Amino acid sequence: MSGLVVELLLSDKMYMILGPTMVENSTLIVAGVVVLVSSLAIFFLRKRNCPFSCTTKNVSNVTLVSDETKYALPLAEKIWISHDTRKFRFKLPSEKHILGLPIGQHVYLSAKVDNKLVVRPYTPVSSDDDFGYVDLMIKVYFRDTNPKFPDGGKMSQYLEQMKIGDTIDFRGPSGLIVYQGNGRFAIKPDKKSAPMYRSFSKISMIAGGTGITPMLQGCFEDGLLF
Repeated sequence: MSGLVVELLLSDKMYMILGPTMVENSTLIVAGVVVLVSSLAIFFLRKRNCPFSCTTKNVSNVTLVSDETKYALPLAEKIWISHDTRKFRFKLPSEKHILGLPIGQHVYLSAKVDNKLVVRPYTPVSSDDDFGYVDLMIKVYFRDTNPKFPDGGKMSQYLEQMKIGDTIDFRGPSGLIVYQGNGRFAIKPDKKSAPMYRSFSKISMIAGGTGITPMLQGCFEDGLLF
């Protein structure tokens, strides 16, 4: 196939739109990168009929006002999902606040670990329908469990050691693509560019792990699942 190949960022993963044949047929092929066990995400998403919004709600109490600002959010709850997976719930500034994260965007968490700044991207499993908190489903990569990575995951182990009330810095929304529902996308070629708006009559998605999170967000919003 000859023609244009466009690379996009959806959440913290790399995706490709292949063209021109696919574009001419109004078909978008989106591929997600596997990071965690996808069944965990599906389990929690199934617990609600329509848990995600395609855009930030029209409310004044939005937490993520600027992607250049860090917001220190306290840990409110840590839920044990499995031997190496946790759901971390962080408290927003008030019970009337939403996070303010459109579908396709992600947040960055940053912390000092061993006197070095560690930054990692995450996609919440909660949504802007949830007031007062944000949930992250994270696999903890423990030290000395994988011979290829003897030190384990710096950020995931840091989160595992956090106590209720401890804070960590959030920054966002980040990403170059936003899904607005009903096949409509807002796409930025780069961070400083104005978004281009594209609509597709068919969307094919290949995803797993945390890469499945924004995919399911879009499916729930459009009423395509359950």
